[in-house]
Amino acid sequence: MNKLFKYIGYTLLTVLIGLSALVMAIAQKDIPREQLKAKYAKSPSQFMPLMGMQVHYRDEGNKEDTTPLVLIHGTSSSLNTWDSLNTYLPRHKRIIRLDMPAFGLTGPSPENKYNYLYYSQFLNAFLDQLYIKQCIIAGNSLGGGIAWHFALDFPQKVSKLILIDASGYPRINEKGSLGFKIASIPVLNNLLLYVTPKSLVKKSLETVFVDQSLITEERITRYHELLLAEGNRKAALSIFKNRFQQETERIKLIKQSTLIIFGEKDELINSDNAYLFQKDIKGSIAVVIKNVGHIPMEEAPKATADLINEFIK
Repeated sequence: MNKLFKYIGYTLLTVLIGLSALVMAIAQKDIPREQLKAKYAKSPSQFMPLMGMQVHYRDEGNKEDTTPLVLIHGTSSSLNTWDSLNTYLPRHKRIIRLDMPAFGLTGPSPENKYNYLYYSQFLNAFLDQLYIKQCIIAGNSLGGGIAWHFALDFPQKVSKLILIDASGYPRINEKGSLGFKIASIPVLNNLLLYVTPKSLVKKSLETVFVDQSLITEERITRYHELLLAEGNRKAALSIFKNRFQQETERIKLIKQSTLIIFGEKDELINSDNAYLFQKDIKGSIAVVIKNVGHIPMEEAPKATADLINEFIK
């Protein structure tokens, strides 16, 4: 019996050593943030010291505009997700976009703890640093959830609200992306801290876009490299492990004029959510863009910008 136990123990040890060697062989190291700045923080990028971070942001357009448009990206994304949309927005507007804590070149917060209230407080402090008393805020996916929570937590700061494939309601049989699915599996998700292949990012993007021709090498590389920025994988995993508490009942309290945009074929957040938001937010406008996925500002930037321009003009 002792020999059997020794044999089993030896076998398990051998397997563990083998798995460890495999992980080490295919592991991707974090990329130093300074290295990525040279590529992704070109003009007009700026950095603001705030709450223990160097916040990456871009402040463009008419600086005399007293009610700027503030753009908030989603999970594992960055301010670059608005690049194409920005070219269609009016020059008379002031447009501000930023890498939110845990993502992009801003990276993790010192506490590495995230929830909607934290992001509301962060946004309030960010706007105060820029002496912005009121804004129009737009957010995609998690960024949409952050935007409507901010509109409730600091209502005096938000004149209008734009929700783009925003989070806020329980899941409705969504397919989800491969990367998000793995990140939600206990124990297994810890491997993502070391093994985050480019192929996984590509596979995840395939569920985000309807038009597969948009999944270019450049786009895959951007998402992959910014995910590998120092501390970002740990921060993103912390968000997945500690799911934000959905406060769906608060949506009915939103008073700001609201535009709701969804991609018809969103596989991460079902487009039926557009009509749930419309029902709960009195006087809101809901538009579902045909044959578009989870990030309309990248897949249909002109159509998305036209809706925004009409709403804010």
